[in-house]
Amino acid sequence: TADMYTYSAGATGLDAAMPPWVQEGGLDKWIARLKDPAVRARVAAEMLDPKASWENLGLAAGPEGMLLLAFKNPALKPLAGKTLAEAAKIRGQTPQETMMSLVVEDGKRVGVAYFLMSEDNMRRQVALPWLSFGSDAEGSAPEGDFLKSPTHPRTYGAFARVLAKYVRDEKVITLQEAVRKLSGLPASNLSLTDRGLLKNGYFADVVVFDPAKVQDHATFVNSHQLSTGMNHVWVNG
Repeated sequence: TADMYTYSAGATGLDAAMPPWVQEGGLDKWIARLKDPAVRARVAAEMLDPKASWENLGLAAGPEGMLLLAFKNPALKPLAGKTLAEAAKIRGQTPQETMMSLVVEDGKRVGVAYFLMSEDNMRRQVALPWLSFGSDAEGSAPEGDFLKSPTHPRTYGAFARVLAKYVRDEKVITLQEAVRKLSGLPASNLSLTDRGLLKNGYFADVVVFDPAKVQDHATFVNSHQLSTGMNHVWVNG
């Protein structure tokens, strides 16, 4: 079995765009190394090397395909929602220098969305009978401190998107198959023997939704948007 979320970008940090050796020993040592001009020159060269032995998501996505999502440093928050290419232009640096500087200035790995996947491949995966759906997201709410930084739209729209886009609009899978992949299949994968099905003796976890109206609204530009069309959710009956 496998899990997927139905978006053309994944989200992780700028660590996925830098060589492993510069990160050895943890965040503090990584940042300390990035303050050394000689180290920065070596790292910048390796980030542009297509023959490097490590998986470089930055090179795969390119500066235009990297969307900056989350900063801890308030001074950097205006860059959230901009691509790496845009941030580099604003700062007058190369994309590689910008990435290293942002890690140093923010004191963390910096949240980034990498646009890497193709819609054709996602449709093929959605239809696989042994594939279930996950969000790979933290819990957020469209209020308070959460609004200070954009997030991946999967946080708000992952499951409604399956029902709206791939069932109703594009008819990649049937509604029944989508429900199985969102309930019974993942419960079975996790060995949850008393959940995932409507069955005597099971916990009565029930979701009532309108197939014609269910819709995700979160986007990479406007991520803090709740989905609609889910009318009722009961947990444990």
